Amino acid sequence: MTAVFKKIFGEQDVEQTFSIRFPNRVLFALILPLIAEQFLSILMGIMDSMMVSSLGDASVSGVSLVDMIFILFINIFGALATGGAVIASRCIGAKRPDQATRSAGALMVISLAASLLMLGVVAVSDTALLRLLYGSIEDDVMEASTVYMRTTMLSFPCIALYSACAALFRSMGNSKITMIASTAANLLNVAGNAVTIFVLHWGVFGAALSTVVSRTLLMLFFLLRIADRRLDIHVDYRALFTSRPDGTLAKSILGVGLPGSLESGTFQLGRILVLSIISTFGTAQITANAVANNIDTFGVMSGFAFNLAIITVVGQCVGANDWRAVRYYSAKMIRMSYAAFVLFNAVLFACLPLILSFYKVSGEAASLARLLIFIHNGSAILLWTPSFVTPNAMKAAGDARFVMIVAVVSMFLFRVGGSLILGQRLGMGAVGVWWAMVGDWIARSLVFAVRWRKTLRAHETAGANEE
Repeated sequence: MTAVFKKIFGEQDVEQTFSIRFPNRVLFALILPLIAEQFLSILMGIMDSMMVSSLGDASVSGVSLVDMIFILFINIFGALATGGAVIASRCIGAKRPDQATRSAGALMVISLAASLLMLGVVAVSDTALLRLLYGSIEDDVMEASTVYMRTTMLSFPCIALYSACAALFRSMGNSKITMIASTAANLLNVAGNAVTIFVLHWGVFGAALSTVVSRTLLMLFFLLRIADRRLDIHVDYRALFTSRPDGTLAKSILGVGLPGSLESGTFQLGRILVLSIISTFGTAQITANAVANNIDTFGVMSGFAFNLAIITVVGQCVGANDWRAVRYYSAKMIRMSYAAFVLFNAVLFACLPLILSFYKVSGEAASLARLLIFIHNGSAILLWTPSFVTPNAMKAAGDARFVMIVAVVSMFLFRVGGSLILGQRLGMGAVGVWWAMVGDWIARSLVFAVRWRKTLRAHETAGANEE
């Protein structure tokens, strides 16, 4: 058994022949803080939802509907940050720290500009955006959504700049700092909710205000830390205002970030369209969907960590032009991701009755949420890693455009189309919508697996010919 474990997850002699190496201690130092960060962030999110749930089903539904829209914008900021992380990782792998630092400055400017643009879009559209997507929801749900949206949209620049800084720290292999800082911010958010909801009785506005304050403080902390000149990658704020923008670096970042943003944005738009379908099924199903989305993330949190980690590892290997290392370490991290999914979902299923008992929702919503979680996480054990971790390796290797096209087509063809057929036409409701999501995962997994193998084979053949 030990020999099998070492063969699958241990270090191999072939690693000694790579021009760039990631021993297990380095991989674990990168991955474990990211998993811890995801766990603590999700835990705080669940506590946040539990506090809001004390205000009633309408408040829970209203907050969840706005969060679903805003995740679209947050994912765009994250995708732009990923573009910067890919370029910075390649520069580190190629041993060009000066260029990595310049890319950091370009990323900060791009992220701030994108956040202000998105803030303007939401401010101008105001409630029209909610009515366009969720026009059929009940009045009390719309009221809660409006209050939450108008307040939390002010934190867009904070999210964008934090995402950029966090991505740069991960590019340097320092994921511990993001874990500590985001945990502190989440604790502050929960404490703020306790005060604004239970002491001041500010309701949904109190929950939104606490979110804005915690995000602002998190951003300020990272803006100060990333300016440290002792870091391999840092931001020189004075140079941002006195030097001409580096168009080449900006183009490189956008070359990865824009396809990623379009992918993330359209992916989330598809989820919003799916949620708009669910919103026609009534408040109980909206609430069950919100609770299930909140809890099921526990089972996939390791996947989010591997998504971030594999960009750093593959990006540095590509920068070093060592495609044998790309194949080896990407395969190893994918195996690790599968193992983590089995472990975390086993724990989630065992603890699910206890977790659900903390939610103050109707019996109908709780029962449906339990079923949705089993559908989601049971399928995720096999399908989430090839659907999302593998394409992040592809992005780091320069295949962001293909990932975008496949993700968008699969989303609208299988998830949205399947939701209309299974959820509405066949009358399966939210259950049909979640099965349509599984169909989307299957399609993504198959296409990405074939493409990734071809990419690796092509680069390894080209390298062999050069030799």
